[in-house]
Amino acid sequence: MTAAYPNLRLRRPRAAAWSRALHRETVPTPADLIWPLFVTDGSGVEEPIRSLSGVSRWSVDGIAARAKEAVGLGIPCIALFPNTQTDRRSDDGAEALNPDNLMCRAIKAVKDACGDDIGVLTDVALDPYTSHGQDGLLDDAGYVTNDDTVAVLVDQAINQANAGADVIAPSDMMDGRVRAIRMALEMNGHPNVQIMSYAAKYASAFYGPFRDAVGSGGLLNGDKKSYQMDPGNAEEALREVALDLAEGADSVMVKPGLPYLDIVRRVKDRFEVPVFAYQVSGEYAMIETAAAAGAGNRDALVLETLIAFKRAGCAGVLTYHAAHAARLLNG
Repeated sequence: MTAAYPNLRLRRPRAAAWSRALHRETVPTPADLIWPLFVTDGSGVEEPIRSLSGVSRWSVDGIAARAKEAVGLGIPCIALFPNTQTDRRSDDGAEALNPDNLMCRAIKAVKDACGDDIGVLTDVALDPYTSHGQDGLLDDAGYVTNDDTVAVLVDQAINQANAGADVIAPSDMMDGRVRAIRMALEMNGHPNVQIMSYAAKYASAFYGPFRDAVGSGGLLNGDKKSYQMDPGNAEEALREVALDLAEGADSVMVKPGLPYLDIVRRVKDRFEVPVFAYQVSGEYAMIETAAAAGAGNRDALVLETLIAFKRAGCAGVLTYHAAHAARLLNG
């Protein structure tokens, strides 16, 4: 610093709104947003999710309508998550491989409605399809097996790519799944399908409402600590990211979001690659609860958290507030 008070007054550029706007370092836009959407069975269906106030499950036709809404708001990508029918769940998650499952029908509906005007990101993991709520296959002791699960995830990813998915996002945290999926995409005529790896996904307490939304919460036997990361670990996150990038990930994700901004920053500084964060269901619910209680202004809370993500180094943010935030940002 070459100047001192009063030659330097740091409050000087803050004195007027026009000046604050001129000097603002971090400015989120709708193009920074990915909108997670939940798919359910039926037609003309909207099912409000009790633990996620303001968020609903939509039937396939409703998902297509939300995709059109996203295009109009300038949101470049949606993320799809199915609430698979109970009678289609099984120990082996076989419904994940059905080319006519909820996910595949929703992908096709979005592409029919919007074409390449919007990207479709699809979740690759078995928890929306298993009767036990775990992300993979279980052995006789109830342990989630790695290599057998990866083999199913590969077929799941190809099923989604065949339906028209633009970005495959494996959220399972199995070792080696990014390389296996990348090789399969190349071999099956999908060289331009991206992989956004959930590289640093923590065994977090913030996922509860999401599990309600996809119908796995009441089914979950045990926990997911044998494959999701320990919240106390940061160096391990860097190793996970390094492995996934080496295996062919185009971008990486940190999940949850706000409690792990330090991980976002370290990943960005170390690898200089596109880093995304997922502002998960528990984070969304906290903002909505605070706003409903009068503890904070909802619009201000939404925008400030987005600024925090961008300031930390995020290329984009998955958030249930995406449509609302886009309207605010579009002014």
